[in-house]
Amino acid sequence: MVAQLKSMITYLEVAGALAEEGVGLNEIVRKVTAVAAAMGTLGVSLSPCSVPGSRPTFQLAEDEFELGLGIHGEAGVRRLKMMPADKIVKLMLDHMTDPLNASHVLLKPGASVVLMVNNLGGLSYLELGIMAGSAVQCLENRGIHIARAFVGSFMTALEMAGVSLTLLLVDDELLNLIDSETTAVAWSQHARGSVSRKRRERIAPEEYPEEEKFVPTGVPASPQMRLVLETVCSALLNLQDKLNELDRAAGDGDCGSTHARAARAIQEWLTANPPPEHPSQLLSALAKLLLEKMGGSSGALYGLFLTAAAQPLRMNSDLSSWSVAMDAGIEAMKRYGGAAPGDRTMLDSLCAAAEELRALRSPGANLMQVLAKAVQQAEYAAESTRNMEAAAGRASYIRSAHLDQPDPGAVAAAAILHAVLEGLQTQPM
Repeated sequence: MVAQLKSMITYLEVAGALAEEGVGLNEIVRKVTAVAAAMGTLGVSLSPCSVPGSRPTFQLAEDEFELGLGIHGEAGVRRLKMMPADKIVKLMLDHMTDPLNASHVLLKPGASVVLMVNNLGGLSYLELGIMAGSAVQCLENRGIHIARAFVGSFMTALEMAGVSLTLLLVDDELLNLIDSETTAVAWSQHARGSVSRKRRERIAPEEYPEEEKFVPTGVPASPQMRLVLETVCSALLNLQDKLNELDRAAGDGDCGSTHARAARAIQEWLTANPPPEHPSQLLSALAKLLLEKMGGSSGALYGLFLTAAAQPLRMNSDLSSWSVAMDAGIEAMKRYGGAAPGDRTMLDSLCAAAEELRALRSPGANLMQVLAKAVQQAEYAAESTRNMEAAAGRASYIRSAHLDQPDPGAVAAAAILHAVLEGLQTQPM
């Protein structure tokens, strides 16, 4: 069984430490036997392992896991439907400490234990960490003191996607033996300190610090701005499949999903909160929202763009300031993103639009005419990226011969600008 074999790691550490001290064989056997009586181990897995030369001895459905399975592929004691990690860990610890089980570990509040979380072969470090965190939390909730915690791949079962938990009741003498130095390659030199009462979470502040106060001039945002945002969201949601399809040629195929996630986050935000009245505050709020909700490199880039674009609008929001804001956002993208116009990215669309928007700095400029030209140039630039060789982003890893479609980021940026124009042309209800 996994339990029996996994426990051997601790037996060997204790036996080796005793032998190093010159303790006789009979005494080593006596103490290791006492260790075995104070220890419990149980494994759980989402799959069996494939022993070379034979087929797996059992199969699991996608929504099932096996409790108490054997390290060589033997079926376990129970087969259960999938549940969250916290519940699986609780189930394992309940089983290990159940007095009705002959090999149970007698745990009482205040007891001191060594915890081992062993990767059976197929878990990622992220999954292993989740199980370890759940085990620590569950034991602490029972009033158990975790003197040491070992997390890693100590005894694996080929590709088995599972984990085993080991609990060993310890006193100071046994803990000193476990802490003994060793040259065994697979036994890392662990931190000699208690895990219990360690703060593993940082409590988020209940409220964000108040925004810096400033006195804006110019015309504040109107209900038209809400309409513009709603139009942008609708456009991105409608483009989800197209953007994903374009992204599959050069990326991971999620550009549309990423932008759709941003659109839904903005829609929920508009429903829950009235948008800030001043453009600078609005862009800053959108930047925070996209950094938190959008995800991917696009979320970071849009967050940078909007944060930088908000700065020129702090004291003035006239047409000229909007053009300056566009340039500021682009410069932030170029500085921190490392791309430039011509690299086959969203910057190609944004820079083409920015060139036209500079006409807003001329007295008497017509916003709608200038914006229409900017959108036209952005769409033309997005289409032109199909003829470019990528020099930045994930597409830069792909041979140019395989890039015969427009860049999805450039298409998305052009679509956003088009939606802004459409929203401004539509009268609010």
